Amino acid sequence: CTSRFGRRRPFIVAGAGLVTVAVFLIGYAADLGHSMGDQINKPPRTRAIAIFALGFWILDVANNTLQGPCRAFLADLSAGNAKKTRTANAFFSFFMAVGNVLGYAAGSYRDLYKMVPFTMTESCDLYCANLKTCFFLSITLLVLVTFVSLCYVTEKPWTPEPTAEGKASNVPFFGEIFGAFKELKRPMWMLLIVTALNWIAWFPFLLFDTDWMGREVYGGNSDATASATAKKLYNDGVRAGALGLMLNAIVLGFMSLGVEWVGRKMGGAKRLWGVVNFILAICLAMTVLVTKQAENHRRDHGGAKTGPPGNVTAGALTLFAVLGIPQAITFSIPFALASIFSSNSGAGQGLSLGVLNLAIVVPQMVVSVGGGPFDEIFGGGNIPAFVLGAIAAAVSGILALTVLPSPPPDAPAFKTGAMGFH
Repeated sequence: CTSRFGRRRPFIVAGAGLVTVAVFLIGYAADLGHSMGDQINKPPRTRAIAIFALGFWILDVANNTLQGPCRAFLADLSAGNAKKTRTANAFFSFFMAVGNVLGYAAGSYRDLYKMVPFTMTESCDLYCANLKTCFFLSITLLVLVTFVSLCYVTEKPWTPEPTAEGKASNVPFFGEIFGAFKELKRPMWMLLIVTALNWIAWFPFLLFDTDWMGREVYGGNSDATASATAKKLYNDGVRAGALGLMLNAIVLGFMSLGVEWVGRKMGGAKRLWGVVNFILAICLAMTVLVTKQAENHRRDHGGAKTGPPGNVTAGALTLFAVLGIPQAITFSIPFALASIFSSNSGAGQGLSLGVLNLAIVVPQMVVSVGGGPFDEIFGGGNIPAFVLGAIAAAVSGILALTVLPSPPPDAPAFKTGAMGFH
């Protein structure tokens, strides 16, 4: 980007704007659907579902539009210093955890909608109104921090390097992406492979963790034909899963602050990443034990209509919390390594991080589309995908320790778009 506002900042502003549009569509999906003809008492409300899906798709695009340039901007500010790059990404992970905790806390407050009373409408009940209010708060915070950050940190406009003919290179976007793949060196390819396997391990749990709590751990059912008791158990499990996610975010935040120190003690970033992948594998495998204990309790107590015993719930919540440790590493180390390796890849930081993001979104699409059918092959439930994730995590850990190159302790500075503080 050759904008006079800088190389990264226009994309950050665009990403923040897209997030605003997306959460508006998601929050007002029920109202917009009703205004377009959906009948409140006659589900399914297809128009609301379509608007919600559109908003969620835009939100996914917006998150990538926002986070990619933010991480590239951090790498620019680190000016090629490996330690600063790792520390910057660790703090990025920390503030993601802070946002998660604030979001879970706001979402757990039943009367949050009273802060913005007009959010409750004929087509939007209490829970919907609370969601809208959360979105209003999040948009306000997003606009505020984006404005402050971009006013405080400045960039000088970036000028592409001239070609042999003395003209600036003007390669289309997809041409740059394909060119980036052609120019990638072995360290980046190894990083992409390890990252893809790592996210194949993560996505089954990230997508279905609360469903696992509701179905396998609490023994509930969310199907329309399920009994009221089964639905209540499922909802109780989902709420317990939300508590687990908050514990996960808290551990994630604290671990993010210690990534650099722990990495030094363990002999480097790649060794740390490899070891925590085994922690991820163990935790995913332990979901089998927790599920079996919950099933045994229900079998021994005639269905156990009151949910699992305390020790089973505690075990499940412990898994959520412990998973915050490898998640902190996953949110920081791969991106730091991509920025460091990009100094020799020929692709540049922005494109290298974009290519790395493909190693995340492709596994996400594969798991999203194939997770359900894969589970059905083995009898349904979430456990088959979790076990596959445990295997992928173990393989990712082995590759991280054996084939992933070690980055230098302090990589030399490389050419980036100029920037400064004021």
